[in-house]
Amino acid sequence: MSRPVRVLMWIVGLAIAAYLIVLALLWAQQGRLIYPAPTALTPPTGGFEQVTYRTSDGLDLAAGYRAGEPGKPTILYFHGNGADWVSSVVATDRLVPSGYGVLAAEYRGYRGNPGTPHEDGLYRDGRAALAFLATRGIAAGDVVIIGNSIGSGVAVQMASEQVPQALVLISPFASLRQLVDEKMRWVPSGLLLRDRYENAEKIAGIDAPLLLLHGDADTLIPDTHSRQLGRLRDDAKLVIFEGKGHDLAWHDEAEEAVLSFLDTLNTRGTER
Repeated sequence: MSRPVRVLMWIVGLAIAAYLIVLALLWAQQGRLIYPAPTALTPPTGGFEQVTYRTSDGLDLAAGYRAGEPGKPTILYFHGNGADWVSSVVATDRLVPSGYGVLAAEYRGYRGNPGTPHEDGLYRDGRAALAFLATRGIAAGDVVIIGNSIGSGVAVQMASEQVPQALVLISPFASLRQLVDEKMRWVPSGLLLRDRYENAEKIAGIDAPLLLLHGDADTLIPDTHSRQLGRLRDDAKLVIFEGKGHDLAWHDEAEEAVLSFLDTLNTRGTER
């Protein structure tokens, strides 16, 4: 074997080894990458009380709650992966004055809560949030579930298990696996990714009115994901916001779209 061939084989072997090391690091650190829980804790605001509810695997989670006016639905809000429940207060500050109650749900491993976040765990956290509302006399049919970004995965799963009054997804992905495939085409996500959040596989089976909101300038989760989800439900309402990015949930236009959607549902209910 000639020296140039040996050098070439050495370079190829080194590249393969480096690639495998990177994949191993991604596999080991994916939890931190997917769930970058904020370290700075902002104080509760907006008249919310801190409440605690227990998950099916024995974790006591602290979250924020504000009761609504009699006869008004309650918003169950699942925030994104880089936020905490106090951010949900900001994202619902136009809903509260209209009389809606809000449970700003929280996840394990976030805002000082025990546990480590992962897909099945966040589903347990979502079920515990719904169970908490039930203890306050609020049935699933009186709940509007809203999920922002990765919270869309929890929201879709909860809406597939109990029928809410409505489901609102803000900046959602069709699936986390698909998003990783698009962002990191060189990564075999099917082998490495533990958490999938397959929204596209579940959305058609959800028996609740659906609103999808997305910004066309979202560079983290492209609006093609909301468009894809919308095509899977003929009755879905899709609103694309020009020039808005992944922070859409905190813009007044998004909340106004949610209010308009819910007002339409309430009007239809009154007519019936």
